[in-house]
Amino acid sequence: MAFRVLLVGRGLRGLVRGLFDGESLVAVGPPEADFVGAEAVVRRHFPDVLLVDLMSPEALGAIERIMAQRPTPILALHPGALSGQQAFQALAMGALDVMDRPMTPGPDFWHAVNRKLVMLAQVKGVRSPPSSPKASRPPAQEGPTAPFPLVALAASLGGPKAVATVLRMIPRGFPAPIAYCQHISQGFTEGLAHWLSTETALRVVEATHDAWMEPGTVYIAPSGGHLLVKPDGRLELDTGPALRGFRPSCDMLLTSAGEAFGKRCIGVILTGMGRDGARGLKEIRERGGRTIAQDEATCVVYGMPREAVLLGAAQQVLPLSVIAPTLVQWVDAC
Repeated sequence: MAFRVLLVGRGLRGLVRGLFDGESLVAVGPPEADFVGAEAVVRRHFPDVLLVDLMSPEALGAIERIMAQRPTPILALHPGALSGQQAFQALAMGALDVMDRPMTPGPDFWHAVNRKLVMLAQVKGVRSPPSSPKASRPPAQEGPTAPFPLVALAASLGGPKAVATVLRMIPRGFPAPIAYCQHISQGFTEGLAHWLSTETALRVVEATHDAWMEPGTVYIAPSGGHLLVKPDGRLELDTGPALRGFRPSCDMLLTSAGEAFGKRCIGVILTGMGRDGARGLKEIRERGGRTIAQDEATCVVYGMPREAVLLGAAQQVLPLSVIAPTLVQWVDAC
């Protein structure tokens, strides 16, 4: 069965030679849908997945309108010449994933795009990303204590916006570090850290090997390596092979967090496709830690949280707007 792909953006058709093989992907609609009115083209042709070029500033508005009117899996192509912030704005608007497009993309690149589109086309029940809650942030906490507890966070498709929503509601002075594993295209984690740092009062950095964690800081697993935590509060980057197809692996981060921090660990699984992280979350719960899975109603893709619930790994199943206040309460009680 071939999945139906709609191209959105000027100039894409001339670049995508070899993308449509007639077996896995076929093009639908006009050769290139304009950003203005793209949502109407989506309603008319019912594509399984969209390929959107971010070269034009109009692309972000088109993504937002499409996701509001007919939510559809979107892969955004980010020209390397643009600021990485546009890539994360696209994710915040509802794109499921972003890939960096080289100036002269070759066959290998388009083969990778083909595989990604086929995967995204099979994501069922895609929802418009929930708007950020308007609730005020919890009051700032007094000076952190040591040894500190740990929050371990895992997300995949739809994750950057969901994580930003949670982090915005966590106050400066939060008395725990946050170790965060996100499935994202190679090379985007540094930009993700920069974008999140503009969205939250917390410090957000890409994790480095052997660094000491500090309360109030978010450490993002770099793409291409596994992030682990040690009992003494240091980080470890493991360059070993992918675990069940993922590197970084959410299961590896959450498992190491449970082993290292035990009952002083809080594990959270947010929106995402597949089952990575469910076993690790169960490890945290079995070692006395507390665990949260995002609920189906507020997930863009209810895959990873669903697997955690089915496995009995989630102590609480919460809407996105309630997760941050719960973390503040639980960390304060550790």
